[in-house]
Amino acid sequence: MTSLRKLGSSDLEVFPLALGGNVFGWTADEAQSFTVLDAYTAAGGNFIDTADVYSAWAPGNKGGESETVIGNWLAARGNRSDVVLATKVGAHPDFKGLSANTIKSGVEESLRRLRTDYIDLFYTHYDDPTVSVEEIITALDDLVTSGKVRAIAASNVTADRLQEFLDFSDREGLARYSVLQPHYNLVSRDTYEGTLEQVASRSGLAAVPYYALASGFLTGKYRPGAAVDSARAQGAGKHLDTDRGLRVLAALDEVAQARGAELATVALAWLAAQPTVAAPIASARTVEQLPALLAVGELELTEAEVSALTAASA
Repeated sequence: MTSLRKLGSSDLEVFPLALGGNVFGWTADEAQSFTVLDAYTAAGGNFIDTADVYSAWAPGNKGGESETVIGNWLAARGNRSDVVLATKVGAHPDFKGLSANTIKSGVEESLRRLRTDYIDLFYTHYDDPTVSVEEIITALDDLVTSGKVRAIAASNVTADRLQEFLDFSDREGLARYSVLQPHYNLVSRDTYEGTLEQVASRSGLAAVPYYALASGFLTGKYRPGAAVDSARAQGAGKHLDTDRGLRVLAALDEVAQARGAELATVALAWLAAQPTVAAPIASARTVEQLPALLAVGELELTEAEVSALTAASA
């Protein structure tokens, strides 16, 4: 059985692959989403990641669709206590920014859509430099104190600002970020490595990277001359135009062949092997896409394999 990983200084323990909820209510309808959620949890998965803004970008959607689907699934299955549920505030069209009022109003809407009375991990989706560190942390601390949120986390924040948040929490004895969600993968390393990773490591934060498969590029389905029918094809395909993208694919091919593994599994295993990373996030629109993601819990790369992938992605 795949062992669970601790999320930083929180008391949350999670499967080493977080299931991304951005596709629910977007490219996967409710029935498809239920099937994926059922298969993920049946395989031992317990970590579901969503956001209040998912998927406001889709025509006809207004945000909250993913939370609504997940809430309906939790209600139908009666398994709320078996799931570590993460959502985010600050990017929904009706709840933009991180003022105290926005945070408190936003969480109430998320709780309503998710059909639960608590959120396990609550992220500030994007930092809001127009609001003071004091106001943001105090509002989040109120949510933790009231029992509406178990642990708090940050995404899309600079190293300096993250350090300010942590210092304020420590100084005032208030709720403290325990998890960081950075943009991080084999073809996007400078979005995390460096000062941001150093703050996370020094402060005991767990990293839960998003875009872990670079919008599907690291699954290996994007190759020179191949056409892919996907809502993300344009973003993923751009990596084919870079030397690094081609080097990474070649290195992934080599490791995958040697280990009898899917490219996606190897790419996720490289992330999981990084010192601060607890669980990469990846989404699945269909059940068929899940096995390669779930297998990250069983694939431990050798030091030589990690080094080869790291060198190829430099």
